[in-house]
Amino acid sequence: MKKNAMKQSLSVLMISFMAMTPFQQTAHGKTKLDINADAAILVEADTGKIVYKEHEDQLLGIASMTKMMTEYLVLEAIQEGKVKWDQTYKVSDKVHQLANAPGLSNVPLRADEEYTVRELYDAMVIKSGNGAAIALSEVVAGSEGEFVKRMNAKAKELGFEHYQFVNSSGLSNYDMLGMFPKGTDVNDENMVSAEDMATLAYYLIHDFPEVLETSKLPSKVFRPGTNEELLMKNTNGLLKDKTYFYKGADGLKTGTTPFAGSTFTGTAERDGVRYISVILDAKDEYGQPSSAERFIQTTELLDYGFNQFETVKYTLNDIDMKKEHTLDVPDGKEQTVTIRIDKPLSIRVTKEEKEKVKASVKLEEDKLNNDGTLQAPIQKGEKIGEMLIETPEKNEYIFDKKQPSYKVDIYAAESVEKASWLVRSARSIQGFFGDLF
Repeated sequence: MKKNAMKQSLSVLMISFMAMTPFQQTAHGKTKLDINADAAILVEADTGKIVYKEHEDQLLGIASMTKMMTEYLVLEAIQEGKVKWDQTYKVSDKVHQLANAPGLSNVPLRADEEYTVRELYDAMVIKSGNGAAIALSEVVAGSEGEFVKRMNAKAKELGFEHYQFVNSSGLSNYDMLGMFPKGTDVNDENMVSAEDMATLAYYLIHDFPEVLETSKLPSKVFRPGTNEELLMKNTNGLLKDKTYFYKGADGLKTGTTPFAGSTFTGTAERDGVRYISVILDAKDEYGQPSSAERFIQTTELLDYGFNQFETVKYTLNDIDMKKEHTLDVPDGKEQTVTIRIDKPLSIRVTKEEKEKVKASVKLEEDKLNNDGTLQAPIQKGEKIGEMLIETPEKNEYIFDKKQPSYKVDIYAAESVEKASWLVRSARSIQGFFGDLF
C-alpha cells in the first residue's frame, strides 16, 4: 500500500495557470438567456459538455426532428453495406398516399415509380419530405413498424433517457390517414427531451459527418431535367441566403406540428469550434408557437457559446518543467528522456474560469520504479502518461456513463536503454557517498 501511495504521489505533477485577463461578468451557468420555449439546451459538439440548459429533461414533442433518427439509421445501413445510395425503391401505396397528402410537408412521389435512396434521402433532409422518410424506413427495415422498433432500440443504445419514437417522419400518428406504424396508437406522438435530442445530434455529426454536406444546402433541385423537377427549399432559417442567416450554421433539422409547436435542432461551426443547440416549442411574446422565434432563440444560444467562451490551448510549454521537456530516468543509459504530445489540449472556458484552470501530468504506473521515477527501457513513441486539465466549474455532459475528460497522451520522443548493473551500482554508491558528505 505504501509503495502504491508513493507511486501515485510522485507520478502527478501539477501547476496552476494564471492568466492576466480582465474579469468577465458572464460566467457559465450564471446568465439567464432570453429563451421563451418549453425547453432549450446548448452543448459543445466536441466534448458533449452542456453549456446552457432549461428544462432539458422534459419529454416533449419533436415533430420532424424525428427524421434525424431516420437519417442516423439510413446512414448506418449504408455504412454497413446493407443499403446503397444508388439502390432503387418502388413506391408503395402507403408512401404514395402520404407523400401526396394535402397539408403535409412533402416531395410528391409517384405511384409505382422508382427512386434512388439518395433522392429520397435528399428529399427528407432538405425538404423534410414525410413520404420520403417513410419510404426510407421501408428500404432499411422492410416496414415502418419494424423501423420504429429499431429507432427506439438505437435511442436506448445511444443512452437516451426520455424518448418515444412512434413513426419515421415526425408526423402525428392521427395525420397518417390511418396508416400509422404497427405497434403504435393513433394518438401517439414522437417525443424526446432536449438533452436527448442534443445527444442524437452529437452522434449523428460524429458518426456520420457527411450528414452536414446535405443539411447545409439552402436548396436543391429534385430530379432535374425530368417532369418531376422540383426546387426543394431547406426549412432551416439559419442557412445562407435565409431570413435568419447565421455564420457557420450548417444543420440540422426543424420540426412543426400542432402538438410539438415550433422546434429546431441547430448546429454551427466557427474557427474550428462547433456547438449544438435544441429549442423545443419556441413561443413569441404572446406565448404562441413561433417559427421565427426558434431561429431567433437559437441565434441567442449560439452567440452565448461563441461569444462568452474562448478556446485556450495548453502544451508542455505551460508546465513548469525544463525547457527541453524532460523527465528523469535514473536507471537508463541516459538519465533523462524528452517527452512530447501530438497536439495542444484545447478547452472552451470563460475568461474568469481561465484564471483558475489547473494542468497536471500523470505518468503510467507500470512505467515507474518503486520510488515513482520512470524506469528504463523506454521506446521512442511509447506512451508514458497523460497531460490532464482540471477546470474550476463542475461540468455536466450529455453522457451519463462516459463523461469525457480533458486529457492528451504524452509520448517518449526518444529511446532510453537500461543501464547495466555495474553502471547502476556505481551510481548508487556515488549517490550514497554524495548524501553522506
